Amino acid sequence: MSATLLFLFGLTGIFVVLLIVGILWSIKSGQFEDMEGPAERILMDDDDPMLPGRKPLSGDGE
Repeated sequence: MSATLLFLFGLTGIFVVLLIVGILWSIKSGQFEDMEGPAERILMDDDDPMLPGRKPLSGDGE
């Protein structure tokens, strides 16, 4: 086996370990808790006065 092939296998192993650590970190930190929220939030109209926490716009043109 050549040195280049051993280097590539080692590099692949490092990337696989980093990938596994990254996936486990994202699961533990709650990145996959709310999968529908951002998809639904993009459809909401930001200037809708009926949304909770929004005040109606005044009619003076500002």
